[in-house]
Amino acid sequence: MDDINRFFSDLNGIIWGPWLLILLVGTGIWLTILLKGIQFRLLPYALRLTFSCERTGKGDVSHFGALMISLAATIGSGNIAGVATAMTLGGPGAVVWMWMAALFGMATKYAEGFLAVRYRQINHKGEISGGPMYYIETGLGWKWLGICFAVCGAVAAFGIGNMVQANTSTLALVKVFSISKEAVGVILAVFTGLVILGGIKRIAEVVSFFVPIMVLLYFAGSLVIILGNMAELPAGLALLFKQAMSGTAASGGFAGATLAQAIRFGVERGLFSNESGLGSAPIVAAAAKTNQPSKQALVSMTGTFLDTIIVCSLTGLVLSTTGVWNSGKTGVELTLQAFSAGLPGEWGQWIVTLGVVTFAFSTILGWCYYGEKCFEYLAGERFIPFYRMAWIGFVYVGAVSNLHFVWDFSGAMNGLMAVPNLIALLALSRLIARETKEFEKGIREGTIHRFD
Repeated sequence: MDDINRFFSDLNGIIWGPWLLILLVGTGIWLTILLKGIQFRLLPYALRLTFSCERTGKGDVSHFGALMISLAATIGSGNIAGVATAMTLGGPGAVVWMWMAALFGMATKYAEGFLAVRYRQINHKGEISGGPMYYIETGLGWKWLGICFAVCGAVAAFGIGNMVQANTSTLALVKVFSISKEAVGVILAVFTGLVILGGIKRIAEVVSFFVPIMVLLYFAGSLVIILGNMAELPAGLALLFKQAMSGTAASGGFAGATLAQAIRFGVERGLFSNESGLGSAPIVAAAAKTNQPSKQALVSMTGTFLDTIIVCSLTGLVLSTTGVWNSGKTGVELTLQAFSAGLPGEWGQWIVTLGVVTFAFSTILGWCYYGEKCFEYLAGERFIPFYRMAWIGFVYVGAVSNLHFVWDFSGAMNGLMAVPNLIALLALSRLIARETKEFEKGIREGTIHRFD
């Protein structure tokens, strides 16, 4: 078993090496230039568009519903544990590099959403199917590359989107309530089944109610801590920016980090959190009810903004203002320590535990849709019920198992998903820019309604 763990750990390290991080960020920079900084120019419009109601477009869910499923899949334990891990490995400055990766990643997420809607298809049940596998096949004519993406997506979903999330939430619940893993596994599996067996519309209904509440709760708890440490906020922000440029000296329980480590872990954890460029989010973006690819692309773009610039930033500021970032702890334990230090009584423990469980459960729901659409591309929609039943079973397996190798295996599969997706984004980038220019012209001239 140690040999298997070592193999997948080495494989994950190779795939998520500097070359992939450079490719991911480089694609975002290229798209930012080509689209003339669309993520900065049109962000206010994109946020308003998120809550609009399309009346004329085809699709299975609303703009808001599609965004909530995307956020359900991306806002997970990484926002709580991932930020803490980035800071313990790369120092506080890693948070700034997370922001930088997210700002360019918003252009990538726009491009993914645009292609997803432009090349989406309708299956035999009358449901929308789309994502990188479809725009790779139709836009580039490379079906073999689309198959490669779909295989990696269908497999990776069971790891990072299912078992890892079930295991993370189980450990939190077992620690707080002292109940068995088996009991938690059964409960998680049952609730997952009740939602996903209803398909995308039920998933959208649940997460559209669920996601805003859990984000607001985490936001409120974080804000109370930050305001309670307002005197330390300027120093906390200064710490982030100063050490983003110089690295971090050893202090407390922190071993120190170089500038290269701050950049590496900040970019890596940021992209892993918001999934810009991985090709997962466009799968649900394709299902949005819209008559213009650019509209859903703008809505998709806001997902990276909300995930990293808002939620991850809250965790980073809580850790820096409470001063616990160099205590020697890491992951969820570090975030739990910060919230416990910043909130009275057991409130800190409850908010972090509830956040871990709800974020993880919502990720299970969102990634189920991603995985089944990849599987549908490979095997057809008639086998989807079997995929969903297997998904429910693996929720239980994840809850009761030891998952050391699953993290590395899932990470490797996620990295392999990104490669064909980024190839398509770069190859079709000029088409995206050209049609986006026409869309913006139509908005200015009134031939395209801003809100349908």
